[in-house]
Amino acid sequence: MSAESVFPRLEPLLPRISKPVQYVGGELNATVKDWDEASVRWALMYPDAYEVGLPNQGVMILYEILNELPDVLAERTYAVWPDLEALMREHDVPQFTVDGHRPVKAFDLMGISFATELGYTNMLTALDLAGIPLHAKDRTEADPIVVAGGHAAFNPEPISDFVDAAVLGDGEEAVLEITEIVKNWKAEGSPGGRDEVLTRLAETGGVYVPRFYDVEYLPDGRIQRVVPNRDRVPYRVFKRTTMDLDAWPYPKQPLVPLAESVHERMSVEIFRGCTRGCRFCQAGMITRPVRERSIEGIGAMVQKGLAATGFEEVGLLSLSSADHSEIAEITKGLADRYEGTNTGLSLPSTRVDAFNIDLANELSRNGRRSGLTFAPEGGSERMRRVINKMVSEEDLIRTVSAAFSNGWRQVKLYFMCGLPTEEDEDVLQIAEMAKNVIRAGRQASGRNDVRCTISIGGFVPKPHTPFQWAAQCAPDVVDDRLRKLREAVNSDRSLGRNIGMRYHDGKPSLIEGLLSRGDRRIGKVIEAVWRDGGRFDGWSEHFSYDRWTTMAARELEPLGVDLAWYTTREREELEVLPWDHLDSGLDKEWLWADWQDALDEREQDDCRWTPCFDCGVCPAMGTDIEVGPTGRKLLPISPVGVGSPVKNPSLTP
Repeated sequence: MSAESVFPRLEPLLPRISKPVQYVGGELNATVKDWDEASVRWALMYPDAYEVGLPNQGVMILYEILNELPDVLAERTYAVWPDLEALMREHDVPQFTVDGHRPVKAFDLMGISFATELGYTNMLTALDLAGIPLHAKDRTEADPIVVAGGHAAFNPEPISDFVDAAVLGDGEEAVLEITEIVKNWKAEGSPGGRDEVLTRLAETGGVYVPRFYDVEYLPDGRIQRVVPNRDRVPYRVFKRTTMDLDAWPYPKQPLVPLAESVHERMSVEIFRGCTRGCRFCQAGMITRPVRERSIEGIGAMVQKGLAATGFEEVGLLSLSSADHSEIAEITKGLADRYEGTNTGLSLPSTRVDAFNIDLANELSRNGRRSGLTFAPEGGSERMRRVINKMVSEEDLIRTVSAAFSNGWRQVKLYFMCGLPTEEDEDVLQIAEMAKNVIRAGRQASGRNDVRCTISIGGFVPKPHTPFQWAAQCAPDVVDDRLRKLREAVNSDRSLGRNIGMRYHDGKPSLIEGLLSRGDRRIGKVIEAVWRDGGRFDGWSEHFSYDRWTTMAARELEPLGVDLAWYTTREREELEVLPWDHLDSGLDKEWLWADWQDALDEREQDDCRWTPCFDCGVCPAMGTDIEVGPTGRKLLPISPVGVGSPVKNPSLTP
């Protein structure tokens, strides 16, 4: 397969489309390597638009790790907007990488990172544009091996027709192992063809190859069992866990987008995993155990990243960043280093019980003072016990009062609607909480211009969580509760005018629920939706609920199941779930016990600071929780280059 650049054919099309800059490549810190010098070549895809995909940490890390190897090449590709898709089809331009504008079909492997299941139709567009057969069974040695990763890969069954393999968990070491297997297979002359290299990947135990497993169904539509159909394949596939994050300080050279993107900042992952035990949170469950990056490791990454990019904001990322055992020392040390510069620090949504004003002041010391974001998730205290998000309204009011009295003017609160056991009153209490925030803010600040924004998303039950058995709430129920909530917010105009409300209707959440807990039969629905024009389903302006429901009815009815069977039906304890043969490390019996605790409104403590609750991860993965504190401090540093944001300590008065 020729790997010549398709840019000469692409360039004349760019003036005819929106945002052409997203397809030209050449970003700061991008890499283009000699094709002929590489023995293994990866095309890495984030199945969404460039502006969403480029800042993605996972793709950026793998891109850099692979390109550090002298005989390996990695390039990036993103979903193309429908305007360019139409022109590419008209002018016979294949799916291309933005680095070398090489055809994706020419690569050995195509790695696709799914943060959300709503990117599945974009994957099909990319495969089709690339000239890669949609179905894995139809591919030959002339086609790349299509590998799925990301959080959605913990249940890849709905896309099992379309991917050759899936990797569960952390990708840093997994991509290197996969690369080595493919390299050796090619060096041996590709013995046994595509089937043999996939078998070699599967027998590691850490790569799932769907075609090597048969699914048997019961007469009522439930799964009877999932079994391997060849000798060299394990019964269960385990997740990958990178334990020493300091040994993987990536990205060292973060990409700087040419076009506007969703995150205009340099980001450092300060720890991975979470043990808070929020029952709705798949990310918190599947990334256990907690592994902290050291304070020195974080400092070095920030220093190198700022020097390499010129960004003026550093995001300290994790699932609950304020829970890092040395967060106070990290933020103070970084604020000291960059004092007097325009370099600001930011945390994502912060837990109320992990927040304090000293922390907030350090974060805003050198940058702009933005609004504060908290995520109570449930409107009532009862609901927060169900989901194990134990934040009291008193704690929230105390925290926002301190913030407003120290000069903050905005607070954003995140909630979910449609949670298990939820009633109308649980949602209506969100309005009361928001009004109390405004009252407290006015009293603490002596001003009337304080604001509170409530942002509400629809709950989606996810695999490998205690809520994997739960019935999903019907969209009309979610929408009715949101309508009542808006009325409650606006019932008192003196307070309501200071409260903003953002929400998503229940329909996209139901389809996400279908895709997140579906089995192999859902592949027919995904393909039918795509053939009917489904693209960019994560974008409200492109999403069509009618298209999904129509195709689900058409494809599932002959199989004896339907959309409601996959979404609004509660599962029983002993039902075989589509992902049971994929091992996240969590014990299924523990998850069921936690589901029963949720129904009984019993909370669970954070196992980082209390005795083990036997979730199963540490013994199953051969790992353990890794936290500080180390008692170390960040030392001052010298300027890191011309124009460095770091002041010279020798010039400090």
